[in-house]
Amino acid sequence: MPSLKSYPLDTRKQQHFFSALDHFYPLESDVKTWLGKKLRRIKVGKGELLLHAGNICRYIYFIEKGALRGFIREGTKNITTWISVENEMVTSIYSLDMEVPALENIEAIENCSLFVLKSTDVKQLYVKYPSFNTVGRKILQQYYRDAERRAFLVRHTNATLKYKLFLEHYSHLSNRVPLKLIASFLGMALETLSRVRKKMTRSK
Repeated sequence: MPSLKSYPLDTRKQQHFFSALDHFYPLESDVKTWLGKKLRRIKVGKGELLLHAGNICRYIYFIEKGALRGFIREGTKNITTWISVENEMVTSIYSLDMEVPALENIEAIENCSLFVLKSTDVKQLYVKYPSFNTVGRKILQQYYRDAERRAFLVRHTNATLKYKLFLEHYSHLSNRVPLKLIASFLGMALETLSRVRKKMTRSK
């Protein structure tokens, strides 16, 4: 567990988590019972790091409340690689799967409440309850679809098109996340993003 105080989940909190997984594939009652014993809940303050680049990621996080981002450092510059909010799963998939040092940092950009599972517990779950492999596959498919969308988004060179696509797919972040993080996520200067937003506002 990260160096943060963890809490067991009451029944209501467990049901919130199970309902999110049921969205991917209905969970068997035995799986819910087993997960209920392993699942923990942590609170993370704005600005705190859940994962430092260079450390091995050993946890999967599910955001109950708040927002997280992944970022890499390039000299003195922090480059945002993804932003996730409520009901989304977060981890460093490369580090978690390969058991190698992570390439990115994971930071809370709001005060967060997170559900946490150890990677070792998830691996045991796959063996003990084969039906959960379907849940895992569907979650990874969603994870990959999101990663592919981000990859295509940042490869566009037209700043206005980038921001329009951002609003199409991530409108829920536009007035929630600091503009400098959106600019970083889109791979453009803050000044450029500000100009694009003003131009789009005037054209309405």
